[in-house]
Amino acid sequence: MRKSSVDVFRRYLSAQSLQAVEQPKIPKPAITISRQTGAGAVTIANLVAQQLDLDYQGDPACPWAVFDRNLVAKILEDHKLSKELAEFMPEDEKFSLTDILEALLGVHPLSWTLKEHAKETIRRLAVKGNVILVGRGAAVVTALFPRMLHVRLVAPFHIRIRNFAEFNQITAEKAAGLVRETDEARRRYVQRYLGADVDDPLQYHLVINTGRNSFEETAQIISNALVNRVLHGDQKKQQVYS
Repeated sequence: MRKSSVDVFRRYLSAQSLQAVEQPKIPKPAITISRQTGAGAVTIANLVAQQLDLDYQGDPACPWAVFDRNLVAKILEDHKLSKELAEFMPEDEKFSLTDILEALLGVHPLSWTLKEHAKETIRRLAVKGNVILVGRGAAVVTALFPRMLHVRLVAPFHIRIRNFAEFNQITAEKAAGLVRETDEARRRYVQRYLGADVDDPLQYHLVINTGRNSFEETAQIISNALVNRVLHGDQKKQQVYS
């Protein structure tokens, strides 16, 4: 059984700090997952990490880590910011007049500054590798990085409502409104801060419909794609240049 996400997260950070002095000759791969709300991204990301720990015989001391909600904590840690700023870091481009005034008074950084911090942390994690980055336009932020696999998860609206309602233990009626609002917020975030369309399939290596593939099947597809595209690709390159 895979250890708790907290244990894996600590082992990941510990392993990366030990490797900071000597960078590997071949950087570790990484995955970004963009998603429609309720498409199962968090569950699938953890299944992928579990599968890659088995399939990819890399450094056992550095397991695959998933960064989704805990990405905000990592951003605040990287930039030595108060944990209380988490509430000012939703995946949305909106910020109120109060937000602007408080930023000017030094209560907290302006939202745009926080989004820039987010991009820096995403890039650092991608460079270190063995990470699955969920949301926040990570595919756009790392578009030119090597050894990346970019995935977009979609599903029919009624299935996403069901998934969201079950995951959050709320009614389907409430879930429907939140799914719409969250999708629109994420769309605004990527458009406003990254100048991209989150729904553009050309930004991704894979677009998977989780309404037609189970979470387990989707995780296996992603795991296989990374192993075949990135890891087996290294072996082919070594054969060519040997």
